[in-house]
Amino acid sequence: MSITIGIDIGGSRTKIIGVQNGRIITPMLVRANDPVASLFGAFGKFIDNNNLNLTDIEKVMITGVGSSYITKPIYRIPTARVEEFLANGLGGLYLSGLGKAIIVSMGTGTALVKAADGNITHIGGTGIGGGTILGLSGRMLNIRDIQLVIQTAEEGDLSKVDLMVGDITKGPLPGLPPHTTASNFGKISDLATNADIALGILNLVLQAIGMTAVFATKNSDIDKVVLIGYLTTIPQCQEIFNGLGELFGIGFIIPTNSEFGTAFGAALAYLKKKNYRDL
Repeated sequence: MSITIGIDIGGSRTKIIGVQNGRIITPMLVRANDPVASLFGAFGKFIDNNNLNLTDIEKVMITGVGSSYITKPIYRIPTARVEEFLANGLGGLYLSGLGKAIIVSMGTGTALVKAADGNITHIGGTGIGGGTILGLSGRMLNIRDIQLVIQTAEEGDLSKVDLMVGDITKGPLPGLPPHTTASNFGKISDLATNADIALGILNLVLQAIGMTAVFATKNSDIDKVVLIGYLTTIPQCQEIFNGLGELFGIGFIIPTNSEFGTAFGAALAYLKKKNYRDL
């Protein structure tokens, strides 16, 4: 048995995935504030849950902001570090089945890469992401768990929070339907509930990320955007991005296992013999 393991050590979560003969093995996620603890916690859980021996593993590929804390091979298994933007591009393209796309990795913050013609280039990003959701919800709702924010938002009504185009004009505007957001939190009502505010926070963050991706496509010949990272698991994500896609003629794609895209890309860097550095 020869397995390649990809591990994405993020700002608040570590994602781990195994690849054997091109097949993904049991993706897992571990939440921890300490990158070293989260790495070994995720690795041990993966080994135990899949009844693996250390000798079954050919290579461990690590990436993400927390990977810089790892300076030697994990349990003496050959280990290498992959640049995160390369992993984003490789994982996003493979999971989506596309040949070229803008890949948007949505985690604590957001990073964008352009993947086309065999080249993967970091084109920018934004500090808006999951950290923004937690910061705003903690201050505004006293909720500091993202799953509780998502659950609270299920009954939310954006019309109690956001100012829409239909609120500020009697006639239609070219290319802008009445339900288009004119100002996030621009019409927050004293009657707005926690559910309304929670939905407003999610909408604010996801729309801001989406518009950043739209602007990135305008500077290229690419009209497909692949979304990866933990925020893609938010139930409202698909609806919000579908709306932006219809408005701007962009195809937003959330592939299966999207939250593990960067971890999978790290494993692919070894399998495809892309740039990586052995520890």
